[in-house]
Amino acid sequence: MGRVAGRFARVEPRRRARAFVLGLLPGLRRKNCWTLAEQAGDATPDGMQHLLAGAVWDADAVRDDLRSYVVEHLCDPGAVLVVDETGDLKKGTASAGVQRQYTGTAGRVENCQVAVFLSYASPAGHALIDRELYLPRSWTADPARCAAAGIPAGTVFATKPKLARRMIARALDAGIPAAWAAGDEVYGAGPGLRADLERRHVGYVLAVATSHRVTTGAGACQAGPLARRLPRRAWQRYPAGEGAKGHRYYDWAWVAIDPGKTGHRWLLIRRSRRTSELAFYRCYSPRHVPLPALVKIAGIRWTTEENFQAAKGLTGLDEHQVRRWASWYRWTTLAMLALAFLTIAAATEHTRHPPPAGQIPLTRNEIATLFGTLIIKPARDTGHRLRWPAWRRRHQHRAKTCHYQRQARLL
Repeated sequence: MGRVAGRFARVEPRRRARAFVLGLLPGLRRKNCWTLAEQAGDATPDGMQHLLAGAVWDADAVRDDLRSYVVEHLCDPGAVLVVDETGDLKKGTASAGVQRQYTGTAGRVENCQVAVFLSYASPAGHALIDRELYLPRSWTADPARCAAAGIPAGTVFATKPKLARRMIARALDAGIPAAWAAGDEVYGAGPGLRADLERRHVGYVLAVATSHRVTTGAGACQAGPLARRLPRRAWQRYPAGEGAKGHRYYDWAWVAIDPGKTGHRWLLIRRSRRTSELAFYRCYSPRHVPLPALVKIAGIRWTTEENFQAAKGLTGLDEHQVRRWASWYRWTTLAMLALAFLTIAAATEHTRHPPPAGQIPLTRNEIATLFGTLIIKPARDTGHRLRWPAWRRRHQHRAKTCHYQRQARLL
């Protein structure tokens, strides 16, 4: 928290932000401004809500500090920038960016917010370092609705690949060391993202659809039919990474594409050993690399799912109960900061104190549990604990009364 202290103009929001992040770390059953305020010893949630909605501080500047904090500890010249999106299920229509849209979180179309995140992954660990809230066209085409949600005037529609380009450009412009970028089909289909990375001489392994067209020495064709024509000797077995139950082995093949262009380009093909299902990746590197190197990068893309799982399960990334644009960015940035702390604590522990024989290294989950149990001391005063149920009941009574009065006026 000392790294970001200078981003707060006054001591009150600085202390409040510290209490906020501390509240995101331990195992509260639910994480929102009410529960965080109760644990911090506040009489009401007004201060926590003000931190998100009205206090003077720059969430983007804190994001930059967070990024430098992560890179300082996880720095590696061969690191991978992984881009992916996740959705948070929501009710109503007033929260910024919410609408019925597909989200991989639920695996179907739901009423939700979708955001694009950037992860930094290296051998030492991986953490989220940037975020952008996706605004569908139904929002950007309605200035009055945007204004009601606090979305800055002039905000225009941007696709998810464009948001990814924006975040990757910020990271690379800041000078963070990274040799590769990775993403799923949403980002692999965007030629603009690929062109940006090639201009910067950053390699990529981006997933593409089976219908994606590539150009080989024999001409243009779709990825799916090309894979089915490959001979048996073209396939090689490599692990795509370590899983909880062992290495994740697949059969892999690669085909050189885009002859005549600078750099080296391939279509990487993954085949499941159990179902024979195929997955495709468009790859680029300014220099030639062996097939196992591309396989490794393809496997690292899955670390972003681990980051989403940890951020939602440990630091309340998806538990924000905010509607306005700035409040979403502030909550998300502080949740990412809490996750970065857990990631770097784990990385530091692995370096300084390797685990004894017969134990795996300390995980982010274990560190969160230990920190919440041994370090954080929530308010335990009996009077304080009794005042909060009374405050909640009064608030809920006022809210219920207002709802019924509003309904009566509309009848």
